Amino acid sequence: MHLLVIGGTSFLGRHTAAEALGRGWAVTTFNRGRTGPDVDGVEALRGDRESAQDLAQLRGRSFDVVVDTCGFVPRVVGRSVAALADSASSYVFVSSISATTTWPARPTPDGDPGQECPADAGPDDGDYGRLKAGCERSVTDVFGDRASIVRAGLILGPHENVGRLPWWLDRMARGDEVLAPGSPDVPMQLIDARDLAAFMLDCAENRRAGTYNVTGPRGNAAMSSWLGDCVAATAAGARLTWVDDDALLAHDVEPWTELPLWMPKGQEADHVWDAETAAAEAAGLRCRPVTQTVLDTWAWMQAGGHAPDQPPHAHLPRHGIDPEKERRILAAAR
Repeated sequence: MHLLVIGGTSFLGRHTAAEALGRGWAVTTFNRGRTGPDVDGVEALRGDRESAQDLAQLRGRSFDVVVDTCGFVPRVVGRSVAALADSASSYVFVSSISATTTWPARPTPDGDPGQECPADAGPDDGDYGRLKAGCERSVTDVFGDRASIVRAGLILGPHENVGRLPWWLDRMARGDEVLAPGSPDVPMQLIDARDLAAFMLDCAENRRAGTYNVTGPRGNAAMSSWLGDCVAATAAGARLTWVDDDALLAHDVEPWTELPLWMPKGQEADHVWDAETAAAEAAGLRCRPVTQTVLDTWAWMQAGGHAPDQPPHAHLPRHGIDPEKERRILAAAR
């Protein structure tokens, strides 16, 4: 198999390239070379997917599969698709669960049609989720039943570049009393980037086209278990103090970002951890325990890995609560 990864030096793209190399595949990456070093063993092509001249490097080549890990604007994705229409046997596009019409306000079933967004939409024609839906259409309009659309859920693991799990691990490593948000019993759905990468390559290898919700099974972690995993991994003696949703909202704590992955009820996101994954599981999705993801991410951080100071994409805010604000809330809770 010969794989082209659009991206390939950052988080999911890096794991996809490494997984393919581990299977004995030939791997070519196409990126600007700004995010990080190439994975050893790939053929690296430098270029910007918004440049017709750069995309011309891909014409006339032959790939068994393309995995597109960094498409955010339908019009831009469409240019890549057009350049590869006669060069690639199949196209796997990494979308997002937020492209659906239901997430996070309602349960998200398999087979959701996706938000309304034309395949030629530009960057100002919608928010992140709507544009991802348009990107899906720019792929399926050309590749049809040779396309796999992967609506990813919450992705964690080594090389994470958003800073959710790394922030919690850094916080636990400082020890002392730690503000734990909301209810410890909240069920979650988390997926390791390495499991997502393996699923995408399995789809390509076995010619499984279609649209899949790809995240962990419902309840594969809870807020208490995954924060407990962070405490155990860092072994710094951190002590969790649980503060309920109402108290946190009263202190103007921003859901999802200041205390990463905390989402209280009543924020039009009551089903953030409620996506059906039966189709992906039937197609071969397997997820490792979240505990292993936490341990491996901490090992990567201990070896010098860290999330970037600035989020990798414009739609993402910085994560983490100010230490003084955390102390104030803990004092009030006492």
